Amino acid sequence: MKKNIYGLLRGTFLVSGDSVKNWRMILFVSVLAIVMIASSHSADKKVYKIARLKNEAKELRSAFIDGRGRLMELKKESSIEVKMREKGLRTSEVPPQKIKVKPQN
Repeated sequence: MKKNIYGLLRGTFLVSGDSVKNWRMILFVSVLAIVMIASSHSADKKVYKIARLKNEAKELRSAFIDGRGRLMELKKESSIEVKMREKGLRTSEVPPQKIKVKPQN
């Protein structure tokens, strides 16, 4: 047992006669580790991108709601009336009348 551990630490399994099998396994495990690390980095990138897009969507929704609120305020008759008074226009005292056109025969 002590001899096997000592041989492992010295690396004799890499230079012995049947070391081709060992090198193949080491190469396979190394490639597998590289693929696993790359996959992990790719997954992390996607997680960060999803989080960034969620924050951006929240900000855009907030801006949309804020804009919609300002639009509703601007569409009120009272705010329009105030702006028109500043320009010298005022609301009519006489209500509008509907014009009816009769078809000609």
